[in-house]
This record gives sequence, C-alpha cells and structure tokens, in this order.
Amino acid sequence: MALQVPCHLYTPGSGNWTCSPLLRALIILTGLLPKRLQENAVRKLLKNSVIPLLALTVGFGAGFLAQLSAQGQKVFELRTYTATPGNLDNLHARFRNHTTRIFNKHGMEVVGYWTPTDPEKAGDTLIYILEHASQEAADASWQAFIADPEWQQVAEASNANGQILGGIQREYMIATDYSPMN
Repeated sequence: MALQVPCHLYTPGSGNWTCSPLLRALIILTGLLPKRLQENAVRKLLKNSVIPLLALTVGFGAGFLAQLSAQGQKVFELRTYTATPGNLDNLHARFRNHTTRIFNKHGMEVVGYWTPTDPEKAGDTLIYILEHASQEAADASWQAFIADPEWQQVAEASNANGQILGGIQREYMIATDYSPMN
C-alpha cells in the first residue's frame, strides 16, 4: 500500500525523502505518516538535522554572548614575550626603564610581571598582565602606544644591536562571575 504524502515526498520502506528538512519536519509533526513511520522519521530528523543545528546554534550563541559580555567591562590581557637568545635582561631593562611608564601614559595598567619557574623558559620568557577598562579601551590604548614617538625611539634604541624580542603571545580575558576580582 502506497502512503499518501503530498507530492510523494517519502517512499515507504526506503527511508528516502525528496524534500527540504523543514517540509519533512512539517509532514512528521502534522501526523501525515503512520505512527511507526513517524517515530523512525523523528529519530532520523533529530539525528540528522535538529541536533547538529542545535549544537551549531549553541556554539555560535556562546561565542556571541562571550563577545558581548566583554564589551563595556574590564578586560585583562595576558602577554607572554620570548626574548631572542641572550636578550632577556635587555627586555627586562626596557620594561623597567621605559615600557611601564609609556603603558601608564596610554591608560594601560600593569597588574604584574612574571618569569616562569620552568628552567627551559626562565632564561628567555617574560609574562605580564595588563588591565583595561574594556576591549575597546585596550584596542585604542595599543594603537596610541604603538604610534607614540617616545615608544618608537625606545624600541629603536633597544633593538639597535638586533631584535631583543623573538615572539609574542596574547590573550584577552574577562573575570568569571565567581572570581575574587569581582
């Protein structure tokens, strides 16, 4: 017996649909299929369409909400610098004598500076955290910092005998709702 489904969108026993997932969902949900076929069709629909779509939606939604939640609130910036061989002391001197003051001039508050305890990294790595009023403030501060003539002179002078900085890693962060910082 052939199942009477509009436009012959489903061939009984074959599992084949020749319509869009939305139309397929409407046929299933409106009860145009016998109960046994409805259950199988609903399982297939959930497995092949709804669950991946839900996962995609939740993933994008979480990223969008995280981005929105960072707007207009305090942002911390974790930076890890790797000095070129033999230049960690020069990098420390540049931060100690110039960079921290220029950061402050552009609204970039230093939370702290650290060196790793790992012996393989201790000889060439500087880690620090900056505090910014917001992500927008961070972006504006870095633009102003890089364009600052004093910074340009300091960078040029500290690199006169070769680059002292070999690599930079950066991560922007916001505090969780349970962080002691809040």
